[in-house]
Amino acid sequence: MCAKMGKGFKDLYVWKESMDLAVYIYNITNQGEFRKDYALRDQIRRSAVSVPSNLAEGDERKTDKDAIRFFYIAKGSLAELRTQIEIAHKVHYINKTVYSEIEEKSAKIGKMLGSLIKARSARSRPP
Repeated sequence: MCAKMGKGFKDLYVWKESMDLAVYIYNITNQGEFRKDYALRDQIRRSAVSVPSNLAEGDERKTDKDAIRFFYIAKGSLAELRTQIEIAHKVHYINKTVYSEIEEKSAKIGKMLGSLIKARSARSRPP
């Protein structure tokens, strides 16, 4: 199936939300203990950037099947980010307030990704 969704990935609300989260992650990892721990900081940043990047790449694919594959990769990157942020919280790089805010945003994005995957899957099934 070769139908496009909307006007492009920049119109996807989940892309906008994941972009905001990635920028927020960049800002918080530019402070405190993160400035010394390059490995965790870079891993967190890579997983945060991977979410909107894979949404964009998936939305630009020619088929819903290809798009869905990239949306699942974005969902996996989000799970990585949530794991890494939990580690950062447990080693006291971020406080409970920041951790909770990221968790809340991540859970919201995860639900939106699930809905997008479900919608694209339904659209790609033959009638």
